[in-house]
Amino acid sequence: MAGRVARLPKDPGPAGWNALLPAAPAPVSLEARITADWLVIGAGFAGLAAAYRLAQLCPGDRVAVLEATRVGQGPAGRNSGFMIDLPHDLASDNYGGALAADLAQTADNRRGVGFAEEMARTFGMTAEAFSKTGKINGAASPRGDAHNQDFARHLSAMNEPFEMLDADRMREITGTGYYTSGLFTPGAAVVQPALFVRSLAAGLASNRVSLFENSPVTSLKRAGDWIAETPSGQVTAPKVILAVNGHLQSFGHMAGQLMHVFTYASMTRRLTREECARLGGNENWGLTPADPLGTTVRRISGTGGDRIVIRNRFTFDPSMEVPDGRVASAGRDHDRSFAARFPMLKGVGMEYRWGGRLCLSRNNVQVVGELEPGLWTACCQNGLGTAKGTLAGMIAAEAANGVISEAWSRMKKAAAPKKLPPDMIARAGATARLRWGEWRAGAEL
Repeated sequence: MAGRVARLPKDPGPAGWNALLPAAPAPVSLEARITADWLVIGAGFAGLAAAYRLAQLCPGDRVAVLEATRVGQGPAGRNSGFMIDLPHDLASDNYGGALAADLAQTADNRRGVGFAEEMARTFGMTAEAFSKTGKINGAASPRGDAHNQDFARHLSAMNEPFEMLDADRMREITGTGYYTSGLFTPGAAVVQPALFVRSLAAGLASNRVSLFENSPVTSLKRAGDWIAETPSGQVTAPKVILAVNGHLQSFGHMAGQLMHVFTYASMTRRLTREECARLGGNENWGLTPADPLGTTVRRISGTGGDRIVIRNRFTFDPSMEVPDGRVASAGRDHDRSFAARFPMLKGVGMEYRWGGRLCLSRNNVQVVGELEPGLWTACCQNGLGTAKGTLAGMIAAEAANGVISEAWSRMKKAAAPKKLPPDMIARAGATARLRWGEWRAGAEL
């Protein structure tokens, strides 16, 4: 592969999680021609995990990381902050699939979560940045209750622990009577995603890792070694790890095989003490919907004060960009979902609204491996960018160094992402499927 990168990231709205944090130090951009032993492109969960694993495996090597924007401003700072260990297939009614595949997926997800926990511990991150506290699947309708019961039976077959929560217990935790049941699983971690990646990036600076922000790669070509050009500099390295998720296509790979989806979130302003008292419930909790296309909710208490985050709506956008007004349109749905769940907080407005990119494949496989000599990829996280991205970055770094693991063996054996139909058909079909799924979610949305 040789030539220009087709497009650069465009992320709609401010990354709310990042906006809560103190201003980051001034960025260091690439302003020179340098050489490195390893080049990692992308400083999200996958890219930073790859850089950390390379620092472990190759302690004397020079590792350079190029990030198109600022750490925490891209998709890594725009997700809901769950590192989910269990099956989480967004195309499934209740997240689960075939038993054997789900057992393998759980083992892999847990390796990703465990690696994130190791990084959090190594760099002294706070519980706000990373906390393995579990999560709840919340149901708000008989259909949602049935989803939870189905998933509970699947978890029993997997020999996984869980706890069923009734409506009273859900009210005790969340402060709202909206939910009719819950399914708590203990293995998930919750993160402040921007705080996590910014803390990780700062820690890597002491491990011979050079991070350059606001340094998008505009061209990547091989002339013996790989040469990556940015607007003001150049990196030459024998080995490259692409950790750019859906933008893998922008680098000339997997054309017509990746689905690009945006999801949207809104975050309230800081709640007052009186509003917190009126709400009640726990100060920190995380809830994914019993129906995969329903509404995810988190209550947070930390940097930036007490707030509630609402996430719903999915749109299929093959261009990896969304039109002006899309975030505002999704925000109106967020306001309705918020009002339905928290009538005691009438008048509380949203301070931040944003969209974030997902990359999925039709057959729910990741793209991890060597694309060309010396060019590795850690992409296509299928809606679990925190856990699967961390895993993909770690595995790509290991595989590039000849380290074999069960997760890598499974990834090597997996089929390639299935081809998509022609663009117009794919767009129409995916949009119809998403709209139907959201309508079918009913009160879960």
